[in-house]
Amino acid sequence: MNANPTVASPDVDYQRIVYPYRRSADQDAHARGDVARHPVVVVGAGPVGLCAAIDLALQGVPVVLLNNDGRLSVGSRALCFAKRTLEILDRLGCGQRLVDKGVSWGVGRVFFRDAQVYQFDLLAESGHQRPAFVNLQQYYVEGFLVERALELPLLDLRWHHGVTGVEPRDDHVALTVETPDGPYTLLADHVVACDGARSTVRRLIGQESHGRTFQDRFLIADVRMNAPFPAERWFWFDPPFHPGQSVLLHRQPDGVWRIDFQLGWEADPELEKQPERILPRVRTLMREASRAAGGDGAVPDIELVWASVYTFACMRMDSFRHGRILFAGDAAHGVSPFGARGANSGIQDADNLAWKLAAVVQGRAPLALLDGYARERELAADENLLHSTRSTDFITPKSEISRVFRDATLTLAKDFDFARRLVNSGRLSMPTTQYGQPAPDAPIRIDGHDDWLLRQMRPGRFTALVFDTPPPTEREQRVSLGPEWGLGVQEGSPMPRGEPAPGLPQVDVAVRPLRELPHLPHEDVPVLLRINDGSDPHGLVRARYDAEPGLVVLLRPDQHVCARLRHPTAAELHSALRRALAHDAALEETPTCR
Repeated sequence: MNANPTVASPDVDYQRIVYPYRRSADQDAHARGDVARHPVVVVGAGPVGLCAAIDLALQGVPVVLLNNDGRLSVGSRALCFAKRTLEILDRLGCGQRLVDKGVSWGVGRVFFRDAQVYQFDLLAESGHQRPAFVNLQQYYVEGFLVERALELPLLDLRWHHGVTGVEPRDDHVALTVETPDGPYTLLADHVVACDGARSTVRRLIGQESHGRTFQDRFLIADVRMNAPFPAERWFWFDPPFHPGQSVLLHRQPDGVWRIDFQLGWEADPELEKQPERILPRVRTLMREASRAAGGDGAVPDIELVWASVYTFACMRMDSFRHGRILFAGDAAHGVSPFGARGANSGIQDADNLAWKLAAVVQGRAPLALLDGYARERELAADENLLHSTRSTDFITPKSEISRVFRDATLTLAKDFDFARRLVNSGRLSMPTTQYGQPAPDAPIRIDGHDDWLLRQMRPGRFTALVFDTPPPTEREQRVSLGPEWGLGVQEGSPMPRGEPAPGLPQVDVAVRPLRELPHLPHEDVPVLLRINDGSDPHGLVRARYDAEPGLVVLLRPDQHVCARLRHPTAAELHSALRRALAHDAALEETPTCR
């Protein structure tokens, strides 16, 4: 396992790190004629595979993470990490590092030709710990996750261990793993394939993704410059400095800016990556951006850091589960880069899968729970594919009538709200609600200290929010809110352990069923969190959960609402837990909201 955890210095260059090969005890066992077997093997140490492996280890599941080389990604790549993803990374223990290093933003501007059409704010209300988005180069995210993984004794991260053979069997999967010392065989009760869009695991079991490939090319240019522009998302349709195409501008850390230029299908990828082609485009864009920001059009010194030309497809596998092999991230589905739906949806795959796989491995749930992962994340993928395809069709119209519609919409959007709702420069990543609403965060007060609701959730555990009192009046809420709620707090606050508040007899009615639940494994007993005037002094938790006294909201370990029950009985709570763990198909018809 990881006996020597390391923490990188603040100035580490994650793009240049080469993690060394390490021979594992499994290879020695193979040399003796034995074959090691593990509960879970994750293939691919990108953001999705790292998140899945970390989450499993935090829930007490020993996990082996294989990667075919020792390098992290190069260039910005997955740049925009959404609020929901940050909340997941908080739970995994590294969200704060992303926020501290990254560039937080929530405002976007849309331009048509030489004028701004409108702007939008993705998180206009206060009372949230995390911003709408953080821009951070993918190699930083991977580096932070690797360092977190090295802290966990149950996680065995193996660099330069590439999967070259996959043999599914009834009760396990046999893997052939190639290393500098030669191949060895590894058995896994379950395999999680997070090995990217060209997934080796997917190919080796004869599966493929289906969908639509778009005939267009885009240039990504990471440039370093001292530009006085705000940390916002700026998107141009048909600008005079790049006529007939689109341009996207994002600020990154380290004085680097990300620019996406639409090139058209006929562009020569190798030619367009040349600095002498890129830098004049960037200078022209910067002159226009300076004027849009109220400047004089001055262009700063520009250094090209990294460039890539890409095409893309919107597609997914027919099923994300194949026996004991589960697919997540780009290995399962692929989308266009517009809307930042790739890495965000992949990390949400891992979030959905880890607690379910842990419950199955630990014998607390049947294999059918893994079908729930596939079903839910296939729905999420379909939603992301729909948004991604619509964004691409709006940005790159394929017919003259489509272009007329787009340009008319952009013209009207300057003055009319209805037209703004039709503009699609990339519907930015939001978690799906097709299988349950992600629990909204809110400020709370615990043991006399300010904290955040989602920080009270424990790895792998259900949580029961028990609402003891009604929220303050709307007037009181308006008076009490302030910008201070946007500030972060330290991690690790304790759970509340108080007795029912005096004068509130309804508390016992709400809490008693939790105490009367039939015998359950410790991991399945919900953590109790009381919401009342003391823990929710500003009423935001009660307002966001539309709560009245006696309401119990049951949250899954992935912080999704799985039941809303008013004055529930022990039997109703037990039924909701069994349904969430796929114990009884007949319980699918039991109502979860009353």
